Amino acid sequence: MSAHAPIVIVGGGIAGLVTALAATPASVQLLCRHDDANDGASVLAQGGIAAALGPDDDPEKHARDTMIAGAQHNDAAMVRWLCAHAVNAVHWLQMQGVRFDRDTDGSLQLGREGGHGHARIVHAGGDASGAEIVRTLCAGVAQGGHVLRRSEMDTEALMLRGGAVCGVRARDARGAVHEIEASAVVLATGGTGALFARTTNPPGAQGSGLALGMAAGAQTRDMEFVQFHPTALDIPGRHCLPLITEALRGAGARFRDDNGRLLMAGMHPQEDLAPRDVVARHIWRMCQCGVRVWLDAGAVQGDWTKRFPTVLAVCLAAGIDPRRTPIPVVPAAHFHMGGLAVDHHGRTSVPGLFAVGEVACNGLHGANRLASNSLLEAVVCGNRLGTLLAVERVARLRGTTRSVERGAALPEARLGALRDLLWAAAGSVREGTSLRRALRVCAPWRGDGWQARVACRLLEGALQRAQSLGAHYRSDTIGASSAMRRRMGASA
Repeated sequence: MSAHAPIVIVGGGIAGLVTALAATPASVQLLCRHDDANDGASVLAQGGIAAALGPDDDPEKHARDTMIAGAQHNDAAMVRWLCAHAVNAVHWLQMQGVRFDRDTDGSLQLGREGGHGHARIVHAGGDASGAEIVRTLCAGVAQGGHVLRRSEMDTEALMLRGGAVCGVRARDARGAVHEIEASAVVLATGGTGALFARTTNPPGAQGSGLALGMAAGAQTRDMEFVQFHPTALDIPGRHCLPLITEALRGAGARFRDDNGRLLMAGMHPQEDLAPRDVVARHIWRMCQCGVRVWLDAGAVQGDWTKRFPTVLAVCLAAGIDPRRTPIPVVPAAHFHMGGLAVDHHGRTSVPGLFAVGEVACNGLHGANRLASNSLLEAVVCGNRLGTLLAVERVARLRGTTRSVERGAALPEARLGALRDLLWAAAGSVREGTSLRRALRVCAPWRGDGWQARVACRLLEGALQRAQSLGAHYRSDTIGASSAMRRRMGASA
């Protein structure tokens, strides 16, 4: 592997963009599946960046909230490191040109979201934080002379030499094949939410990078932990649902049932601002009983066109004015805490292969991600990985180059069946018999498409973890762990 070959980054979301920028002056090729960055999960992110910027807040409190949300399954050292670097991450983004929202006195506006004990979320453009950050970072990449952004490139194989990843094979929009040698390959391809029947993710979030890493023999970790966001706009018949930001609840919105009763009253000490898995699970059960759940935002103050322009637009498009009418909401697959196992620097178990962002699992989020820690992770971990790769030199390896294929995708009909299967068996509430049945159905599909291989790994993890923990809730487990009881409020 040549030290002069470029760093190849697969994925053009925030994690990939930050890694590319931080790798200067090393040569970088950024491979993106589409012509712009507006189709990924990053640009859809409504939440902002969590950072202990308030006068009564500090990184230790942020770390404590992260650990509680993650059911103490987190890598504690990683959590402390992330929270200690959060304020600097906000400042770094400001230096890149991100315009965070400010109060009338010029100070950064700080919002509060579920699981946070303090107001510590900085936003940009109200609930359009992801779009603003992606726009700014794309401009930085375009201006940076060390990054070549290659659009409409689908990475379909990793190349290995001497047991180490030495490049990729990608196919462009015309069908032409490109073999690109690399000094390092970084997977920044996002999550797996679109493998479920209802998701807040874009359709392409099917775990393609995860499948590539698995094909190369990279170890996975915590595959069973999938976060379901409690507030997706409930549009019957749709696969990808608009997200209704958690910041609305931080601004005073409340859950109600069909009869107008407060849904979370008495269910948890933090009620509507309980950790996401707690809220999503309760709403899931209500929906299974035929109860439709509503988010009443009538108490939210201020100008919605500035505070929540994205939510306002998607609701109005669905014929709902959220300022006057409760919003119908439903849980939807949102974030994968599991993924390719990486160390604190983003190294996978395969030499030369790195991962960052949602496709990677470094233990930071534990069994359930704390709100607004995902964009923070992308920025902080992307910066550390890019800085490392800018100076790290990989020894030249000899031998024959071979390719490991991601493989064909599932046919559309089979993919739809897979989504329904995962939704029914591996949703917010799981049960052993259903998981085993789903795995028996899914296992023969592994030869038909890479999505089935990712799904089987997730189902296997869910079966192996018999005890409920965080976002992984087994209804057939006799008794819950003490950590789960505390998080559900049963001991409060």
